[in-house]
Amino acid sequence: MQDSFPAGGFMGNSFDGMWQAVDEFRSRFEKRSGTRAGRGELRTAVLALLAERPMHGYQIIREIDERSKGSWKPSAGSVYPTLQLLADEGFVSSEESNGRKIYSLTEAGREYLADSETSSPWESTGTGSGPGFGALPKAGMALAQAAAQVGRTGTPKQVQEAVTVLEEARRRLYSILAQD
Repeated sequence: MQDSFPAGGFMGNSFDGMWQAVDEFRSRFEKRSGTRAGRGELRTAVLALLAERPMHGYQIIREIDERSKGSWKPSAGSVYPTLQLLADEGFVSSEESNGRKIYSLTEAGREYLADSETSSPWESTGTGSGPGFGALPKAGMALAQAAAQVGRTGTPKQVQEAVTVLEEARRRLYSILAQD
């Protein structure tokens, strides 16, 4: 993002450079938004899906994407190592079928799931680290777009009002984290 700003400086005579930076930030963020899950959630998701039926890795990726309504799409580079780890632990087994490895839950895997009492990550409303929290970055991007619009078309007084609103929003967000 270092080369995002025009040669005339960050603010120049208009807000164009700043909004270009906001737009670039937004596009970079959107590419990554909703693709990561909290620690252990991929493992839980894989086990939950395999408890329903045997699947190959790309079916698992597609199911997680669909069930999380697009807010979480794990990569093959995370799913396949997780499957291998679960196989090493004896929770899943695999067999070749039409050139693909089909993974199934073993009896040990079923027992582990029964004992763990965890819900599927796409169903949880837990601590905020999981894929169900894709709405937060989307709301942040919508706010950035509204701020960009005010910056492009607003009067100096409207821009100052928007700055005040954004500063207050930032303080209120941090106050949420400060609560118990």
